[in-house]
Amino acid sequence: MGRSYFKRYRMELDLAVVRQAAPLLPRGYSLVPWSRSLLEAHAEAKYRSFCDELDAHVFPCFLHYDGCLQLMAEISLRGGFIPEATWLAIHQPAPMRPSAVCGTIQGIRDHTGVGGLQNIGVVPEHRGRGLGSCLIQQALVGFRSAGVDRVSLEVTAENYRAVNLYRRLGFRTVRTLYKTVEPAYNY
Repeated sequence: MGRSYFKRYRMELDLAVVRQAAPLLPRGYSLVPWSRSLLEAHAEAKYRSFCDELDAHVFPCFLHYDGCLQLMAEISLRGGFIPEATWLAIHQPAPMRPSAVCGTIQGIRDHTGVGGLQNIGVVPEHRGRGLGSCLIQQALVGFRSAGVDRVSLEVTAENYRAVNLYRRLGFRTVRTLYKTVEPAYNY
């Protein structure tokens, strides 16, 4: 079997022309700012968000918790890592009950100064509640505070829910890319 190619979009947002809304989280949810002590929690949220999704075939590191942990560690050590744009979503259904990780987002800045949203993930049982939108909005606040005025992301074209969310938030497709996946990772 030959290589597979996955169509992906690079989408961008100009922060200067976007009105920033404060994220409104559903009851029982909160966003926690980046801390190195939360590395494993981000990896868990990333793994649970992507392990059964198409992107796990595009990026095989999502298939295993250890791959997600390594990816999260690498992102957090990059020179362009922006802690203010990196958030963890947690759910605590009631006071005195244990909380659970349910979403993650990371922010980096590239060599041109453009911010990049990385691995926007919401655990399946918490989807449809606006958490992805809240994570992105909070990350955009962090990018602004870090002096970033343009933000980009990449998304697999077949991930229609994500593409539609990004468009609703003002992101526009600027390029179509094709990610090559070697045979060992094909379905």
